[in-house]
Amino acid sequence: MGKLEQYQTDVIQLMEHYANISASDKSVKTETIFDSNHHHYQLVNVGWQNERRIYGCVLHIDIIDDKIWIQHNGTEAHIAYELAAKGVPKEDIVLGFHSPSMRKFTDFAVN
Repeated sequence: MGKLEQYQTDVIQLMEHYANISASDKSVKTETIFDSNHHHYQLVNVGWQNERRIYGCVLHIDIIDDKIWIQHNGTEAHIAYELAAKGVPKEDIVLGFHSPSMRKFTDFAVN
């Protein structure tokens, strides 16, 4: 399996893991949105809670130039460290939600 395919597998497994964590309110569903052709992966919450519409991105990851870009992490988990624990080198993980000037202070890739 090549690097791109391995990263796709790692990201999909991670997303599916978080999608399977059950919410306390069953009227809000967690959905996975995978575009493997363009390497975009999202986890979103969709539903209603007390007459209020719930819709929002929980997690957004892209694979760009053979690196995993964490574009948004609305979880309490350290997704980058979970990917590193799966064997993804830290220099192949970009914290896209940080500005480029701040990324140099992390343990991960700048871009």
